[in-house]
Amino acid sequence: MDIKIAKCSPDKLKAKPADESKLGFGQIFTDHMFTVKYATGKGWHEPVIGPYGPIVLDPTAMSLHYGQEIFEGLKAYRGKDGSIYLFRPMENIKRMNASAERLCMATIDPELFLEGMKKLVLLEQDWIPRGAGTSLYIRPTMIATEAALGVHPANQYLFFIIVGPVGAYYPEGFSPTKIYVSEDYVRAVRGGVGNCKNAGNYAASLYASQKAKDMGYTQVLWLDAIERKYVEEVGTSNAFFMIGDELFTPPLSGSILPGVTRNSVIQLARSWGVKVTERAPAMSEIISGIAAGTVKEAFASGTAAIVSPIGQIYYQGKEHFINGGKTGALTERLYNEILQIQYGEKPDPFGWRVKISD
Repeated sequence: MDIKIAKCSPDKLKAKPADESKLGFGQIFTDHMFTVKYATGKGWHEPVIGPYGPIVLDPTAMSLHYGQEIFEGLKAYRGKDGSIYLFRPMENIKRMNASAERLCMATIDPELFLEGMKKLVLLEQDWIPRGAGTSLYIRPTMIATEAALGVHPANQYLFFIIVGPVGAYYPEGFSPTKIYVSEDYVRAVRGGVGNCKNAGNYAASLYASQKAKDMGYTQVLWLDAIERKYVEEVGTSNAFFMIGDELFTPPLSGSILPGVTRNSVIQLARSWGVKVTERAPAMSEIISGIAAGTVKEAFASGTAAIVSPIGQIYYQGKEHFINGGKTGALTERLYNEILQIQYGEKPDPFGWRVKISD
């Protein structure tokens, strides 16, 4: 399927950020976006890269009423030699189609997805920042656009990709974060859509997240929805705990997102001889392990921050410091290794890095 490119007129081009140290995250977007439409019986059609701008929806667009909205997040990186890389893009494409299937939405041809993304990134390559730890964030999204009321899968969808330069996800950068454990609220339950990047999952997380931030904490550590005793996720990231000489992370049991970075961490750690076990520790085990010194370090993994160390946890009215509130050695090694692979600074034995421009 040929992708039409309609460039923004020169007088409408935005000014690029002058100071890369102030990029923040998710505040700046480029001049163009990729869009393609779907209709039952017609399939995907009209793929276009055109000017970034508002999307017009009928007030009865089904995404607004019944939550058929999914998205992904990945990045493009500029190497020191000017080369441009993507990191495991096919994994994000597979996951988005898995989300689409779960929400009864149209799946998109992986080749069209990848081609549209590559062409958009290359068209906007002057927006890719050069500073350490910066990148071009890529946000593919699909929404139901059919104008109708009544609970059923929509017959029309819009898929689009927008991109924008970003810096560190957390204001503290790669420094230990403060985590609040929520016992009153849950993010997702097994059998639901917790394993999808669905907008509703994030809406469900906002109340507890705001409560945590009001108390001075960076993110929420979610527990399982049934017993509320086993670790599940940290905010929008996967959770890892180094207990003794073993690295634990909750299994993909249906209520947590199968993170691309999570999988990368597991593969890397195992290649270094670290024992990795997919088991959800109970909070009682974590707290007693912190007191005994057997919980040596903890971190969260995700596209936005890569690996984010956890320095302290608030649970049942008390603060508990992990590794004295300092970043652990394995956490730092994982962060640096993945970062250097992403930027083309180290060999990539796993075939994760995709070079799209010299």
